[in-house]
Amino acid sequence: MNLPYAEPYKIKMVEPIYRSSREERELWIKNAGYNLFNLRSNQVYIDLLTDSGTGAMSDSQWAAIMTGDESYAGASSYYNLKETIKRLTGFEYFLPTHQGRAAENVLFSVLMKEGNVVPGNSHFDTTKGHIEFRKAKAIDCTIDEAFNTTLQHPFKGNIDLNKLENVYKEYPAENIPCVIVTLTCNSSGGQPVSMQNLKEVKALSEKYGIMVIYDSARFAENAYFIKVREKGYENKTIKEIVAEMFTYADGMTMSSKKDGIVNIGGFIALNSEKIFKEASTFNIIFEGFITYGGMAGRDMNALAVGLDEATEFVYLESRIKQVEYLGEKLIAAGIPIQQPIGGHAVFVDAKRVLPNLPKEQYVAQTLAIELYLEGGIRGVEIGTLLADRDPETRENRYPNLELLRLAIPRRVYTYRHMDVIAQALINVYNRRDSIKSGYKIVSEAPIMRHFTVQLEKI
Repeated sequence: MNLPYAEPYKIKMVEPIYRSSREERELWIKNAGYNLFNLRSNQVYIDLLTDSGTGAMSDSQWAAIMTGDESYAGASSYYNLKETIKRLTGFEYFLPTHQGRAAENVLFSVLMKEGNVVPGNSHFDTTKGHIEFRKAKAIDCTIDEAFNTTLQHPFKGNIDLNKLENVYKEYPAENIPCVIVTLTCNSSGGQPVSMQNLKEVKALSEKYGIMVIYDSARFAENAYFIKVREKGYENKTIKEIVAEMFTYADGMTMSSKKDGIVNIGGFIALNSEKIFKEASTFNIIFEGFITYGGMAGRDMNALAVGLDEATEFVYLESRIKQVEYLGEKLIAAGIPIQQPIGGHAVFVDAKRVLPNLPKEQYVAQTLAIELYLEGGIRGVEIGTLLADRDPETRENRYPNLELLRLAIPRRVYTYRHMDVIAQALINVYNRRDSIKSGYKIVSEAPIMRHFTVQLEKI
């Protein structure tokens, strides 16, 4: 008989967590304006708000922290990270930033201006926010299969080449600064992009003279799916797959808090010396000198190690199997989720859980609040609140998918925690008919409102 699967690591430090009562949670969420972002961490039992910066670092990463060089300019930690990024991605030029949205801010300050259009595969919140802040327009070119959660498709993050070419034909090339490919595609459920699609997007974009930029926060998880799902890659290493992936891009932004397995950090990597030099000016203004860019030397050292660890199959198999375990328990209970299961999170199809709740009452947010009340588990809405308002009409945008994302931090929780999460959501699902109403907005920010929105129960 084969041995059961176990994590390829052992635990040498633990952090106590408080298990609250339903009465406490009812008070806390009300005081938080029914916004899960406003909860204090000690009011949360299992925190699935995000996998960004919430992972556990390895002993090798902690050791690297101790040798960090905190020199303002020319630190050895910068050169350690630069060499690692060049070795993994092939990009010659690199700028550190304090996190992914900072990388977007710096790069988009060079590339984008008012009136531009930026196609891509379901741009995530900060990406779309930075585009629209510059009075440009994000155009979603994701394949239609991504918006049917019941459909089995191995690469629901793929860009529809016909949609993309229609954008290229409709707008002059000088109005399209780049196409942004998100790896994996968060907004469509942590879904990967195939190598074939990356290759075809690059070829089509070169035909029209358009740059290809990767949002690479979860590039290693994308490479894992290519290895296990795409013919011809089953015998390649993750690092070999990653190297090929980046040959089909002109540059990348990175939130290192995901597949860098660190608590803070980001970067830009490029082939173009011209864009690098222009971006360097903005990096100095917004982030810091070009050899630290808002990051401590110790964090750059930890990131260099983390990028190497994240591009090993053994680590990725462990990480993604835990996500699969939770997703399969929910599927077995009849709970509708985005299938196939994504890389970093399980995405619950809130519209199918609460089909009678009006879309104006924020269906996924309602489900997220119910899960918190049930078990002290904090997820996040990927739906109407996150989709924000149309910048011109100021009307709510109602996305095709209304999802509750359960993002699993890396190397933090055990399989027993997955059991608790599953049972809490099953309990909510079993009483779903009693959930008669949702929420309305009391106050909101003009852009990226979901972070600070205040709600009240209807």
